Amino acid sequence: MSESENPSANIVDSSGWLEFFAGGKNAAAFEPALQDVDSLIVPAVTIYEVFKVLFREASEEAALQGIAAMQQGRVIDLTPQRALAAAGVSLRRSLPMADSMIVAAAEEYGATIWTQDEDFEGLPGVRFFRKKK
Repeated sequence: MSESENPSANIVDSSGWLEFFAGGKNAAAFEPALQDVDSLIVPAVTIYEVFKVLFREASEEAALQGIAAMQQGRVIDLTPQRALAAAGVSLRRSLPMADSMIVAAAEEYGATIWTQDEDFEGLPGVRFFRKKK
């Protein structure tokens, strides 16, 4: 196992973080991954996405509080190697850029992706929770 691999690592994508912060109907589904901060990997792209939505829909203060919570996990930056891996994921799986970055990070760390984003549904290593209306 490489240094970056962690069989119990988790990545919560932006939709999961936002559901949790909003107290949505699926919020409890994401709690196990979010509460285990030692196993939580946070790709920087999720910080961008969550901050943008929280700032737009709530306030700058709420966005900053959300980002502070996210930084309890291990934040990983977009390196040139990760960018190339994400491009390959995007081409192989026809995923948008941010989703590809998350999948590439999950592959690098051997992490499970927790999400309610339909773009991830059916991918290996994904815990998908259908949005509840």
